[in-house]
Parts: sequence; C-alpha cells; structure tokens
Amino acid sequence: MPGIYQFSVDTLLTEVKEASDLGVLAVLLFGIPAYKDAVGSSAYDPHEAVQQAVGAIKERYPEVMVVTDVCLCEYTDHGHCGIVEGEEILNDPTLEILSKVALSHAAAGADMIAPSDMMDGRVAALRAALDRQGYTYLPIMSYAAKYRSAFYGPFRQAAGSAPRFGDRRSYQMDSANVREALREAGQDLREGADIIMVKPALPYLDVIRAVRESVRCPVAAFNVSGEYAMVKAAAERGWLDEKAVVLEALLSIKRAGADIIITYHAKEAARWLQEESI
Repeated sequence: MPGIYQFSVDTLLTEVKEASDLGVLAVLLFGIPAYKDAVGSSAYDPHEAVQQAVGAIKERYPEVMVVTDVCLCEYTDHGHCGIVEGEEILNDPTLEILSKVALSHAAAGADMIAPSDMMDGRVAALRAALDRQGYTYLPIMSYAAKYRSAFYGPFRQAAGSAPRFGDRRSYQMDSANVREALREAGQDLREGADIIMVKPALPYLDVIRAVRESVRCPVAAFNVSGEYAMVKAAAERGWLDEKAVVLEALLSIKRAGADIIITYHAKEAARWLQEESI
C-alpha cells in the first residue's frame, strides 16, 4: 500500500508525532511479532512490538489515545484468529488466550482494546478478565460486524496473517447478511462493549446505517486496506482525483452513521481538511 509502512518502536514515535501535529490524536496498533507458534503466545509477550509501542507512545505523547487490536491471526503459525485442533477453530480455549492479550495491552498502558477475532463471547470474556485485574475503566471497541471480505487482502499480505489452510467463514460474517450484524452488535453491547465497529466500510454502508439506528453507543467503521489500495492504484494511473475521492468516500461513511472512522487515509485527509479551512 503506497505510503503505508511497518514501523519499529522508535520510528513509530515520529509517525505518531506527525499524525498528532495534523490533529489525528488516536492510533490503532497492530503488531508483527518476532516469533509465531500454534497458540499465538507472542501476542501477550510484554517484550513484543505492540506492548513496547504502547508504553513508548504513552510516555512521549500521553495526549494520544492508543487503541490496540486484540486478535491472534498475526501471531499464530497457522494464520487463524483462534486456537486450532486439526482444522477446527476452538472458540473457548481461544478466549483464554485473548484475555491474556488484552491484559498485556492494559498493563502496557493502552487506552482502549479492540477485539477483532470474532469468537463468540469474547467481549464478555475480556470484560471479565479486565475487571478482575482492576481495569474496569478500560473501554472495549468491538469488531461486532466484521465481514468475511476480499478487501482485507493487502493487510493480510503486509502482516503475514493469511490463513495457511481453509478460510475464516466459520467465524467472520456472511457478506449477504445484515440481520446478523444487528444481533452481533446487540450481543456485544450486552457483554460490555462500549463501541461497535463495522468492517469493511464502503461496501457495507447499509450495515453502518442499520447498526447506527439499532444502538445508542458510538459506532466505528473501518475503511480497510483494499479500499485504500484501490483508490491509490487508480490515482497513480490518473484515473481519478485522489483528494476528491478520498474526502467523498470518508464523508459517505460519516453520512451512513459512523461516529469514528478508522482509515489509512487519516494523515492525508487531515492535511487536506486543514488546507481547506485556511
């Protein structure tokens, strides 16, 4: 993805400063681990990238909100978001590992955790684990409506998180189903989620609207890697006006009902909006 990079902790601080100077005061962290295994143990290793990055950002830029992705796909050697037995994803054993991950992020100083694994009951499990350890104040942004999508391709390649076998249809949502999104959102709120997310964004504007109308909490939308890459590729070929298209796309996500937009265009959009306000 043009303009998007993997950062070491020290270079990440420069990126965070640049973003914060543009008015982008929140970041969502994903990690590339030094090692992978069958249970994703590097995901809760206090010496790994996300945990170290959280501490460094909060020490240097305490005003920046640090949100951490809680999932196992980047950390397992098989690339699935849960513990595997044969070719079956084991839901409940995965919740135990995810709880360890969330606690490690909380201990590092994260301001919010964002479980993206789509295991059943994971919000309740994480809320209980955090509360037991005294992190009652730490909010949860749940990937409640995370669809099985081809638009994740560039991220999976960059993060090395594509599954080694099978696919994620047993735990990610069917792209044709909007009613399930509403059920998932309601269930996650009952389990203790504070923010409900829809992912991807542009192909699911109708889902964002439906979720917005069904819940009273903030709604987030994730403008994912494939959406970003398509715009960049077309702009590089001179097929469209990148600035106009990006701002129109982000506006459509906002218009659909998103209170929070997670996007790879964040710095560019912030810069363009600043220029328009001068």
